[in-house]
Amino acid sequence: MTTSINDAAAAVPDVRFAFAGKRILLTGATGFVAKVLLEKLIRTVPDLGRVVLLIRAGEHGDARARFEREIAASSVFDHLRAVRPVWLDRFLAERVECVTGEITAPDFGLAPERFAALARDVDVVVNAAASVDFREPLDQALAINTLSLTHVTAFARVADAPLVHVSTCYVNGFNRGEMREQVMAPAGPDGRAIPRHRDGWYDVDALIASLQRKIERVRARGGDPERLRRRLTDLGIAQAQRHGWNDTYTFTKWLGEQVALRAMHGRTLTIVRPAIIESTLRDPVPGWIEGVKVADAVILAYARGKTSFFPARRAGIIDIVPVDLVANAIALAAAEALYGAPRQRIYQCCSGSTNPLPLGELIRLLQTEAKRNWRHYDRLFHAEPRRDFRTVGEGTFRCVLGVLGLGATVWNGLRRLAGAPGATRALEKLRTTRTLALTFAFYAHPRYRFHNAGLLALAARFGEEGRKLYPVDARQIDWEDYLCRVHMAGLNRYALRRRDAVPEAAAGAPADAGAGGEALAAPQAAR
Repeated sequence: MTTSINDAAAAVPDVRFAFAGKRILLTGATGFVAKVLLEKLIRTVPDLGRVVLLIRAGEHGDARARFEREIAASSVFDHLRAVRPVWLDRFLAERVECVTGEITAPDFGLAPERFAALARDVDVVVNAAASVDFREPLDQALAINTLSLTHVTAFARVADAPLVHVSTCYVNGFNRGEMREQVMAPAGPDGRAIPRHRDGWYDVDALIASLQRKIERVRARGGDPERLRRRLTDLGIAQAQRHGWNDTYTFTKWLGEQVALRAMHGRTLTIVRPAIIESTLRDPVPGWIEGVKVADAVILAYARGKTSFFPARRAGIIDIVPVDLVANAIALAAAEALYGAPRQRIYQCCSGSTNPLPLGELIRLLQTEAKRNWRHYDRLFHAEPRRDFRTVGEGTFRCVLGVLGLGATVWNGLRRLAGAPGATRALEKLRTTRTLALTFAFYAHPRYRFHNAGLLALAARFGEEGRKLYPVDARQIDWEDYLCRVHMAGLNRYALRRRDAVPEAAAGAPADAGAGGEALAAPQAAR
């Protein structure tokens, strides 16, 4: 069962006019999407009043220190630094306020008077904070993706401000078919028992309490930290799949939507759901990316010769959307929220319904470009790719992986008996392939198509100038040009380090990509 909550609103003001003099609270500012959004607002809304960034304190200091190190110094601002360096420095110094706070704590961990003062000084809240690891331990994913919404919505209510919450299209879980901008029902056997409120949202209090009890039982068993982490990770996956989702990330994001829908009932809430987010199409420069995302993990493994086959449904529509289109969608949603009626709305930022990309075509384009121009991507390819990237059905994949795994394990054992050190390359490839399949096989078998008619209608209400300045329509994407030139060049330039570069992990590089995207086990999730 689905519930639509979008409305056909009247025309809204120009985006820049809507934001003029306004004060925005933005969470998740150290993340990929929020950085692109922040840069876009600074570049296109010169009269923006103030941006308040809620940032967790880091190892190197308070929120301002993290801002200077992880956000202000980001290459996302290179274009602005080149064309308006003095103006940018002044804006960041005078109109970006950094608040040291914790989104998972009541009142963000602030003193009551500080929390109240902050609420009085905010016109709109944009929540882009999330744990974007598919296989996060359940306690951590639940805290950031679900329970934090109780604190964010409490702040929005005290501030009497609209809330724009960034979710993911994959809250649709195991549902199949045409996925529209609606409140989605759980698809798992246990999920179907979750009660639905007459206003559309699902009452998840009992489920959350049950998950917390299960978490406490796992903790009570004790064990070393790594073993505990594995148990909580396995618990998250098991609970997600019982209730209708593939992984802990999408499960806890759906729970977060329900918490927000209930808490903001009667107030302005907009949920923006992106599909698989990848590098920029155009703004601030084509191909800008930070870290290794969903599709990139498999690309990188193929480029490094770590895998050459994968379980996939080539006819399925793989829904990829450039991050600048996502940032534009959030900006339009926030501008509408400032002036629209106090309603609850859902917008999906996606490509599947308007510019569908079959998974087989994605593979063909990337493989052709890799074989033809691999020397152009010196950080991505360390040698010429000689094998085709093959896809097989899930049953065939499990059978082949089992047979090859047995052979490689036996051969590796014989080598060890002979005194040869380390695992064989074949065994390493199988381990990488198994890890990638465990994480991404669901997304490589798409049996759904995401729709975004509501988002396109929203863009139309801002007129031609708004559509040009804040484009969200995926029909403008030429997939061959974007994937084979823009994205691969951006991945090579921004996400990966040179082979002779000094590792930057000590400098605070993202855990999912290192300084150069070498880690394959934990790339960022769909959002």
